[in-house]
Amino acid sequence: MSELRLMAVHAHPDDESSKGAATMAKYVDEGARVMVVSLTGGERGDILNPAMDLPEVHGRIAEIRRDEMAKAAEILGVEHTWLGFVDSGLPEGDPLPPLPEGCFALVPMAEPTERLVRLIREFKPHVMTTYDENGGYPHPDHIRCHEVSVAAYEAAADYRLFPDAGTPWSVSKLYYNHGFLRRRMQSFQDEFAKHGEVGPFEKWLKDWDPELDVVAGRITTAIECAKYFPVRDQALLAHATQIDPKSFFFTTPMEWQQRLWPTEEYELARSRVPVKLPEDDLFAGIEQ
Repeated sequence: MSELRLMAVHAHPDDESSKGAATMAKYVDEGARVMVVSLTGGERGDILNPAMDLPEVHGRIAEIRRDEMAKAAEILGVEHTWLGFVDSGLPEGDPLPPLPEGCFALVPMAEPTERLVRLIREFKPHVMTTYDENGGYPHPDHIRCHEVSVAAYEAAADYRLFPDAGTPWSVSKLYYNHGFLRRRMQSFQDEFAKHGEVGPFEKWLKDWDPELDVVAGRITTAIECAKYFPVRDQALLAHATQIDPKSFFFTTPMEWQQRLWPTEEYELARSRVPVKLPEDDLFAGIEQ
C-alpha cells in the first residue's frame, strides 16, 4: 500500500473534533487515509448544550453519541472505529467517588491494548496521535487512552506480543496532541482588545494552571491547517449534545483564528525514523 496512513486515538466521541481535526481534514484532502479510533462510547458524558438537555436525549445518549460521531467522521472525511469500552465518567467531589464497575479506566490494560494492536496491524498507520501522560486534562479515560496508545505503539511491532492479533507492524511516529496553549488564547484576547471588545478568554487566562505552560516547551511540530478550521468547527457542531454553538469557542472570528494562529500543535513522543526538529509535517522523514 502506497498511501500515507494516520491513526488518531481518542477517549470519547467529540475528542477527535476538538483535538487535531483540522490536521486530519488536511491530510485527507491531500490523499492520506485517516482513521479515528474512539476507545469509549462517551455514554457517561454530560449534556453540555442546553438545547439538547431533553428527556428523550437523556434516555438515548449512547445511541445519539454514535450518530453524532458518524456525522463528524463524514464531515472530516475520516474512517472511524469504536474500540468498544464503556465511558468511565469524570468523577467529582472530595473525596472522589470510586469509578463505575466495568468502565474503561478499570479494565485491565492488556484487553484494550490487544484490541488496539489488532487495529494497528490491520490499518498499518505510519503515524499515530494521542494524548500525553496527563491526558490533556486529568479525565481517567484520557489518561488510560495515553497508556493504552503508548503500549499498543510498542507492542504492535513486537512479534512476541499478542501473536494472534495479526502480523507485526511498526508505526513510524507517535505524537501527542497539544491544543491548550496560553499564547494562542492570549493572542485572541489581545485581538478583541484591539477592537475595543472584551474577549471571552479572560477567566481562562486568569485561572490558568502554570503547569500547562510547560506544554508549550514540549511542542515539536506545528501543522499549517487554517484552511480546514471551518471543517473542524462543522465536525465539532455535529456533536450537538457536547457542543453549545453559543459557547465562547465560536466567538473568535474565523479570520482572526486563521491569521493569528493558523496551526495545530503536537509533540513527537516516539520515532523510528530520523527526524529534524522542529517539523511542519507529521509524516516528515517517512519513506513510502
